[in-house]
Amino acid sequence: MSKPELGDPGPVEVFAALGDPTRLSLLTKLSDGQTRSIATLSADTKLTRQAVTKHLHVLERAGLVASIRVGRESQFGYRPEPVAEARSYLDRVSAQWDEALARLKALVER
Repeated sequence: MSKPELGDPGPVEVFAALGDPTRLSLLTKLSDGQTRSIATLSADTKLTRQAVTKHLHVLERAGLVASIRVGRESQFGYRPEPVAEARSYLDRVSAQWDEALARLKALVER
């Protein structure tokens, strides 16, 4: 699987990509570790292949999926690293808020 071409996306790109229900659904389908073609991903949905392609490219730019050419088709697969990095980011932000709230509580209780 190839890595995204645009460098290392940050949490903003990952969260933006995950914020769309269609992209989240596509990512859920791919999260089982199997690579799938655009035709396979668009089957059993109301989405056109073009719509699926656009959503997959957003996911790819965010680093959440990677593509590989197999003959005439592109196969897309899930990349878990950006989700782990986003989770780590949220854990850091949560810890900062916990510390800020603890300081506020201590100040109020004086």
